[in-house]
This record gives sequence, structure tokens and C-alpha cells, in this order.
Amino acid sequence: MTRKRRMFDIEVPSEEPETFPAGKEDGKRRGPMATAISETAESTRDRALVEASIRAENDALAQEHVRLKRAGLIVDLIPLDAIDTHKLIRDRAPAADFELAELVQSIRDIGLSNPIRVEPGRDGRYELIQGWRRLCAFRKLLEDTGDADTWGRIPAGIAARGDALEQLYRRMVDENMVRKDISFAEMAQLALHYAMDPQTAEHDPDRAVAVLFKSAGYQKRSYIRNFIPVVHALGEVLMYPQEIPRALGLSLAQRLQEMPGLATAIAAEFKDWDTRSIKDELDMLRRFAGQGAEPSEDLPAPAKPAHAPLPQGRAKTTFQIPRPQGNAKCTAANGRLEIRLPRDFSTVDRRKLESAVAALLDQIG
Repeated sequence: MTRKRRMFDIEVPSEEPETFPAGKEDGKRRGPMATAISETAESTRDRALVEASIRAENDALAQEHVRLKRAGLIVDLIPLDAIDTHKLIRDRAPAADFELAELVQSIRDIGLSNPIRVEPGRDGRYELIQGWRRLCAFRKLLEDTGDADTWGRIPAGIAARGDALEQLYRRMVDENMVRKDISFAEMAQLALHYAMDPQTAEHDPDRAVAVLFKSAGYQKRSYIRNFIPVVHALGEVLMYPQEIPRALGLSLAQRLQEMPGLATAIAAEFKDWDTRSIKDELDMLRRFAGQGAEPSEDLPAPAKPAHAPLPQGRAKTTFQIPRPQGNAKCTAANGRLEIRLPRDFSTVDRRKLESAVAALLDQIG
């Protein structure tokens, strides 16, 4: 028996638009390699655009970071023991700072409202530019409490290196000028320190006043200059130079000029008198300045110096000696030899230090 075949006709509509499978363009089929190359090129192009955008954003952020750093607006917590104070001769004379206790208490109660300012140094260390009293307050808090977690680090604006030394001194001066308690003696001391610094261009204290105190009026600069001989002659003798009123300082300056031996007589009166008060010191100065009873009337005759007055030589000699820790800044003046080096000499054994100083003096003769 023969089976019949059934046939089915499939009609394809001729009106449908003609399409091409993937990989064809204009009726021409693209090979797999061409498709892969095309996709890779598009991906590379997109990646390049993204990378260019990221680089532009990073450049903008870097420029902004540099700008903020130069302005000292990049703030970080810096360990106290990583901060040095060698670059600038500090503005404060080594005298009692009675307001430091108030600053310490204020920081303890409400924290530090104004960060200090530092400059990056070598080996991860920093050099203090502004904020000497704030740094001292933090060190005092650390010493009193032993709480290194709270007081072992201080907020600090990190400035970029490169500012001229004169500009750093000016900034330090201007910061102190806004304080109402800064005295003429302290300002005179700062001018002396600026002139003593071997790195500064001006070594005449009177001219240093014009450099440092440009923002002060003429009369104020004149008073500062008048205090310079007082601080220069008596700075190491007095315990409270910052308490000297303007009128007393001007009178003392005049007397020191008229009486060459006056500084020696004042030093003899204050010798070994470590228990004196501010009033004691000012009363004695007033007598020598002629603002009270003359010393010859109410005071015993000044003790005769054990040694003859030092001969007058050059006002000052400054030089530097390269050392592994940095340059040792040396200043030799009448009755004073100063060595400044970025090193804590208090850590040296006392006997070793005494032996070294004695050898130095023996060598000088």
C-alpha cells in the first residue's frame, strides 16, 4: 500500500523589510575580529575620557591643597615632641609669664580655639612658626596630667616651606601686636633677637625695629628703640622686664646713657635676690632712674664688681658651624657667648656638659 506524501506550502510575506543579522552592515557581514576591534576601540576611548577627567580633578585638588597649605589652613594633630623651636628666636624673654596659667585653664576647659602654625622640617619633624604660648600651655598640660592621649598632640596649621625669614618674624610680631599685654621691653627684646639671628639681613637692633614693626606708629617705634638699651644692659638681670612702664623705661634708658656704670650697680643690687616681687624690682629701678629716692640716700652703696668692667669691643660677632644636627648659630657679645643648635642640651649629663664648657672657656683663654 502506497503512503501519500502531504506537502505544506509556507508563504513568506514579501512586504516585510529586509533585515540583516548582527555583524552585517549594508548587507555585508562583519567578521568576529572586526567586531571585537571596534568594541575595544570604543572602550579605550571611553576609558581615556574618564582618566582625563580624573586627572583634571586631581590636578585641581592638588592646586587647592597647595594653596591651603601655604595659607596654613591644612590642620593636623602634631605630637608635641615632634615640634622644634629653633628657626625663630622666640618673642618671649625668659621671664615669668603670669597669664600662662589662665591660658592653660582656658584650653583645659574649652580646648584650643586657634591652632598653632608649623612648617615641615626634616625626618618628620616640624618647626614652630606661630603659637609659642599655646605650645607651652599644651606642654604644661601634658606635664601636669600625664595624659598623652589628650594633650600629647596639638592642632597645628601646616604651612609650606619657603617663606622668607623676615616674613616669618613679621608674622610673629604682628600676631603679638594684637595682644594688649605685650610690653615695650618684650618688643625691644624681639628686635634684639632679630638682630642677633645670623640668618637675618639686619643686625642693627634700631633698624630691626623698622623692619619688624612696620605696622606700628612712629611714636611707638621710638619707644621700642628707647627700651633697647635697657633690655640689652639689664635683660639678664631683671626677673620682670615686661612689667616696666613706659615712663620708667625711658628714664632708665636716659640714665644708662649718662652713667656708664649704672648697669653694673643695678646688677649688684639684684644679685642673689631671687625672692623679690614685681614691686620690689620696680621700686629699685625707679630709684636708679631718679623717679624715687636716689640710691645713694636710701640704699647701701652698690657692691664693687669683683672684676673690672669688660673692655668694649665689637658690639657682636656672629657665625655658624656645620654640625650633624644642623648649623650651630653662635653669637659672641660683651659678656655673653650664645650657641643655638637644634638639640636638647638638657638631656646631656651635667658633668659632661660642665667639662665641655670648661674646656671651651680654657681654649678661649
